[in-house]
Amino acid sequence: MKISHIEHLGIAVQSIEEALPYFTEVLGLECYATEVVEDQKVKTAFLKCGETKLELLEPTSPDSTIQKWLDKGNKGVHHVAFAVEDGVAEALAQCEAQGVRLIDKAPRKGAEQLNIAFLHPKSTCGILTELCEH
Repeated sequence: MKISHIEHLGIAVQSIEEALPYFTEVLGLECYATEVVEDQKVKTAFLKCGETKLELLEPTSPDSTIQKWLDKGNKGVHHVAFAVEDGVAEALAQCEAQGVRLIDKAPRKGAEQLNIAFLHPKSTCGILTELCEH
């Protein structure tokens, strides 16, 4: 698998509206897009920080995986997303061959029209890892 860069850091928030002023007014970042991803039950807001993006994730349903994560007392950085050059399907196959536990067996559509898939944190040093490609 060839990783080209960190595509984004996913940050779980209860409310984008409440969290956004910290990122825009205090840190001076610009929110350039928001999007609802219905099948993942999240609303996203994207900010650029140099070459890396921050993705704020707000649950849109009580059974959203983000809401469940927040309900456990977690907050802040939810996942790290890496851009892969050889495609998400190929990267998943390589990871599985090396014994990495997969959350997604095949790529699916995510925000910003990315093909995405997640690796289970029990196999990735406790870090929820997203692989993505345009």
